[in-house]
Amino acid sequence: MLRLLIYSTPLQGTPNQTNQTKHAIKARKPQVGKASWYGRLFQHKQTASGELFDMYQFTAAHRTLPLGSWVKVTDLKNDRSVSVRINDRGPVPENRIIDLSYGAAKMLGMTENGIHPVRVELIDTPTISQNDGESDRVLMQDGRP
Repeated sequence: MLRLLIYSTPLQGTPNQTNQTKHAIKARKPQVGKASWYGRLFQHKQTASGELFDMYQFTAAHRTLPLGSWVKVTDLKNDRSVSVRINDRGPVPENRIIDLSYGAAKMLGMTENGIHPVRVELIDTPTISQNDGESDRVLMQDGRP
C-alpha cells in the first residue's frame, strides 16, 4: 500500500540559508511593475538573508516582502511564470519592483532585454512530500508535482 505524507516544512534553498522563522503573511494584492535581474557580479556574495547568492537558484530581491516568502512572478510580455523565494533586499532602482536571479529571469525569457513588465503574487510556501522515504518532491500550489 502506498502512503503519502505531506509535511509543511519550508524548503531549504542553498547552504547557508537563514533559519529565520517566517511569520504568517496576510494576503496581499498582486504588484504590477518592472522587473530586472542580477547575476555574475553578485555571485557568491552574501544576501540580506545571510545566504550566499547563487545566480542559478530561483530567488529574488524585494524591498518589503519578508525574507523566505515565495512569490509567483508572471512576465506580462510573454505570460511565462516562475516561483521564486525572496532572499535579498532590492531592487536598487526605484522604478522596479523586483530583482530576479539570472536563473529565474532565464525561465521567463528576459535575459536578452533585462527589464520586463511583471505581476508579483505572494504564494504559499511549497511543501516537501515523502513517499515512504523513497523520494522527495515539491508539490505545486494545485497539488501537482
